[in-house]
Amino acid sequence: MKVFSHLISYTLHPLFTPISGTLAYFLITPKFTPPEIQSASILPIFILTVIIPIITFLILRNLGLVQSISLNSLQERKYPLYIHASILLLILYKVIPDNYIGELYFYFTGLLGATIACILLLLFNFKTSLHTVGVSGLLMYLINLSIHFEINLIIAITFFIFFTGSVISARLYLKAHTAIEVVIGLFIGLLSQLLTVRFWL
Repeated sequence: MKVFSHLISYTLHPLFTPISGTLAYFLITPKFTPPEIQSASILPIFILTVIIPIITFLILRNLGLVQSISLNSLQERKYPLYIHASILLLILYKVIPDNYIGELYFYFTGLLGATIACILLLLFNFKTSLHTVGVSGLLMYLINLSIHFEINLIIAITFFIFFTGSVISARLYLKAHTAIEVVIGLFIGLLSQLLTVRFWL
């Protein structure tokens, strides 16, 4: 169970949430999108949300500001969350502005809202489960896309319900979070995508 919990935690790390949602959109959408447009979105999003955070984490660790990729303490989470919010803002303004791809724009708006919520809770010394925020946000986004495009995504949604449950179980088993921390993370992930859906559904 310990190996499985670690595997789930690394595989469904919140670091991969932005690029996973981007890939999901281009795989699901029935709209024709030229390959060059897809590349112009996927590549910079991958660099900004995966490569840059990894490099930033290594710098922060060398500076002694973080100890592990799990960001176990409240203090360790502060700088990565600030940086993540800044990257999401950059993506919204430069990579996918609101007149570009609406469904993707509001997905990232939801991610930014979730990040800000986690930062605000951090100010009150509350450590939200970022893993749960990420996977539940993806789950809600798939449900929204399914309704929006009127496409049957029941298999993908079922898998992500399973993944969400697995992440919650893994984080509790590893004692990385308390029950209330994963429940709040679940609500933040779901609501952040649900509240933005009215602008594009």
